[in-house]
Amino acid sequence: MKVLFVASEAFPLVKTGGLGDVLYSLPHALRARGVDIRLVLPGYRALLRQLDEIRILGWCDVRGAEGIVSARILETRHPDFAFPLWVIDCPTLFDRAGNPYVSASGQDWPDNAERFSVFARVAALLAEDALEIGWKPAVVHAHDWQAGLVAAFLADQPERPKTVFTIHNLAYGGHFSHGDFVRLQLPGHWWSPEGVEFHGGFSMLKAGIVYADSVTTVSPTYADEICTPEFGYGLDGLLSSRRYKLHGILNGIDTKTWNPYTDPHLPAHFSAGRIQPGKRRNKQALLERFLPVVDEAALQAPLLGLVGRLVEQKGVDWVLAAMPVLLAETDARFVMLGSGQASYEQKFTRLAKQHPERVFVEIGYDEPLAHQIEAGSDLFLMPSRFEPCGLNQMYSLRYGTLPVVFRTGGLADTVVDVSEASLADGSANGFVFDTPDHEAFVAAIRRALDLYRQPAVWQRLQQTGMRQSFDWASSAGHYLSLYAF
Repeated sequence: MKVLFVASEAFPLVKTGGLGDVLYSLPHALRARGVDIRLVLPGYRALLRQLDEIRILGWCDVRGAEGIVSARILETRHPDFAFPLWVIDCPTLFDRAGNPYVSASGQDWPDNAERFSVFARVAALLAEDALEIGWKPAVVHAHDWQAGLVAAFLADQPERPKTVFTIHNLAYGGHFSHGDFVRLQLPGHWWSPEGVEFHGGFSMLKAGIVYADSVTTVSPTYADEICTPEFGYGLDGLLSSRRYKLHGILNGIDTKTWNPYTDPHLPAHFSAGRIQPGKRRNKQALLERFLPVVDEAALQAPLLGLVGRLVEQKGVDWVLAAMPVLLAETDARFVMLGSGQASYEQKFTRLAKQHPERVFVEIGYDEPLAHQIEAGSDLFLMPSRFEPCGLNQMYSLRYGTLPVVFRTGGLADTVVDVSEASLADGSANGFVFDTPDHEAFVAAIRRALDLYRQPAVWQRLQQTGMRQSFDWASSAGHYLSLYAF
C-alpha cells in the first residue's frame, strides 16, 4: 500500500509540538508493517538547511493570492527517515526565518492563508502523480488545519486516492477571511455552511472534516469531547453529524527515542526492574544544573517537573496559583522548561528569582533538558484544561515520573488515578483531578506527596507506568484498518 502523508512539520526537521513527533513516529510504524510512505513538507528555510542530497522532481504552478505561484518539488533522503521526503520549495512563501506559523513578535504570518492553500494545492497534485514520476498513493493522510484543504482539492477528482484527515488540536482551526477565499480563487461551491464557510470566513480545518473520507483524532476520549459544545469550538454540530466517519485513535510515542534504558541525554540509565539508583542519579544531575551544591535534603525532597507550552490550555495559571501554596506548605522543588505567553514566562522567572533554591526555570526549548526533566523529576505536572492526546504524560510514565493530570482527552485515556481500587488491581499510575480549578490541582499534588513518602507504594506505581506499552504498534494497526476500509 502506498500512503502519502501531508503535514506542516515533522521531528527532527521542524517541530513546534506533538504534531511533529507524530509525523516522525507514525509513518515509521506503518513502514515497519510494509507500507510504502512519502511525506510532504513545506520548504521552510530551517528545514532546507538540514538537507544534503536533493533531487528535483519537477515544478508545479498553482494559484496563489496574486496570481500563479511556482513551486519546485524536491526529493531527499534524510538519515533520520526510512522513506523519501518530498519538499515543496516555494521561497516567497516559506523561505523566512523563525517559526513556521508565526513571526518573531508572536503574530500569525499575514500570508498564512496563501502559504497553506498553495501547500495543499501542490500536495493534491502530487497525490495525483501530476509530475508523472510513477508513484501514486492509495491513501492521502493529511494532518491538522495546515493540510485541511488537501481533501477538498481531491474530493471532485476522478479515480482519486482515499483521504484521511487527522485533527491534532481542534483549538487551531486555520480560520481566514472571505476576502482571502476570494483572492485565492478557491472553488465557489466550497462556500456554504456545508462546505468551508465558518461564521463569515472559512476554516481549513473544517474543510478537512467535511471533505475527507475518514476523520481521526488522537485519542478516543477527545473524539467524544469534540462533539460537545464545551470542546467543539463551534464545530461540534458538524462533527456530531459526521460521527460515522470520526475515529479516536490514541497516539503512541517513539519508544526508541524515549527509552530510559538507552537515552543518550541521560547521565544514568534505568529500567522498571531497577529504577534506583539511576533515577536518583538523574535527579542529582538535574539539580546540579541549577544549584551550586546538592545535598541529601535536596535529593530527598520531591521534584516536580513541567515541560510544555506556557499557554492557558495547558493549565499554566493553575500551576502558578499552586506553586506559592506548595512552596509554603512543603519542601517540594519545581523545574520548568517551556515558552509561550509572555506574562506566564515573566511570572515563572519571577518565582525562580524569589526562590532560587527551589524553583528552576528555563524559557525556551531544549530537547536534552526535556529528557532530563522527565527522568530526574518525581512528579510531572500536566493539568491541561483540554488535551487531545498528550505525549508528555506517556514519556513521564515510561521514565518512572508519575503524572498529575486533569481528566480530559488523552490524559483520561492513559493515566489511572490512585485509589484503593486501582492500587488493589495494579492499574494505578498517576494522579487525576476532576474539577477544573487550581484547588483541585493542589489537592491532587498533596495526595501525590503523601504517597511519595511511602517508597514501596511509590515504586509500585512507577513500575506500573514503566511497564505499560505506549508504542505505535496498536495504533498503526488501527490506521491500517482504516486505510483499507
